[in-house]
Amino acid sequence: MTSLVTSLGKPSVYKDNKYLGTDDDWEREIAASSTLYIGNLSFYTTEEQIYELFSKCGEIKRIIMGLDRFKKTPCGFCFVEYYNRQDAMDCMKFINGTKLDERIIRTDLDPGYKEGRNFGRGRSGGQVRDEHREDYDEGRGGWGARQREMEARENRQRDTYDSFTTVPKGAASSYYAGDSSYKPKRARDDEDEGPRRGKRGRDDDRNNPRFRERSATPEDE
Repeated sequence: MTSLVTSLGKPSVYKDNKYLGTDDDWEREIAASSTLYIGNLSFYTTEEQIYELFSKCGEIKRIIMGLDRFKKTPCGFCFVEYYNRQDAMDCMKFINGTKLDERIIRTDLDPGYKEGRNFGRGRSGGQVRDEHREDYDEGRGGWGARQREMEARENRQRDTYDSFTTVPKGAASSYYAGDSSYKPKRARDDEDEGPRRGKRGRDDDRNNPRFRERSATPEDE
């Protein structure tokens, strides 16, 4: 008879991306494992809180807190090892999807903790999921890592711009400073050269014979 309830002993959709074995190896180790991966924890959840909750399902062998690779502070996950596999299965049944520190936590069967797996694999040192997160999550450190980097870069640029309190001195610095003695190039040329000259070197229209003849009076003739 087909059951409508998924067996807790079946492999989870969770899988360690750094696992070196085959899919068959993974399934075989999961089927015998008494270790759980706990995800979506708050950065502020303590090991004591985790022990208090998960010990309700059986005797715990050890808890390994997930840490930021650089800061060595909790970054939202951990491993819980039980002495008996049945205790781990009971935990999957009764604790998975419940709340801890106002967060819905996720539990998955894990093939077993290996040294180094307790450090975040994200570029910033935490979990990869917090690299790309675009929402604000107070329990996971606020904004995602990339959002924080963008904000920090914008702040640095703003501080750089604000540090320029004076205009650099140059040929036209008097213009920027609002000096009334500064005059545009055309005004300076007019003062220096006198009457404007045409393209071929002639004086302006007042000295051009053609215009003088056109405007001459009978008395001039």
